[in-house]
Amino acid sequence: MREHRYELTVEWTGNEGTGTDSYRTYRRTHEVSAPGLPTLPGSSDPAFRGEPDRWNPEQLLLASLSQCHLLWYLHLCAVNGVVVTGYTDSPQATMTEDDGGGRFTEAVLRPRVTVADASMTEQALALHHDAHKACFIANSVNFPVRHEPVVVTPAQG
Repeated sequence: MREHRYELTVEWTGNEGTGTDSYRTYRRTHEVSAPGLPTLPGSSDPAFRGEPDRWNPEQLLLASLSQCHLLWYLHLCAVNGVVVTGYTDSPQATMTEDDGGGRFTEAVLRPRVTVADASMTEQALALHHDAHKACFIANSVNFPVRHEPVVVTPAQG
């Protein structure tokens, strides 16, 4: 068994001079950084007084699910002879709030994959299942992650 460790820095940048003296007087802005990587501007969702021009944690969780699936899927296609020439995902997730906070209840990945030849379509669809089983992020969340893949050839666009 191998273990991987990840480290980064999250720094709050939203002190308007009075800190958190009240709920409305501080900004939710922050920066996520790690050596050698561009800084990622973050905030809370605008529904929670965040900045709409910055990434929020909920979006980043959904992006992580989509990225992990993409990377596993491409790997599995490569080792199984499925030539992928294009991949776009438009994922969505649902989060609900209750008296104790909130939680994600579902995520749906909607990858649209272009393969080099129509003969690869069936296997290309099937490999989404294997990618989901292998995805580290999907295996770490406590809500369902569904997939609605579409596979096309260049001629189908």
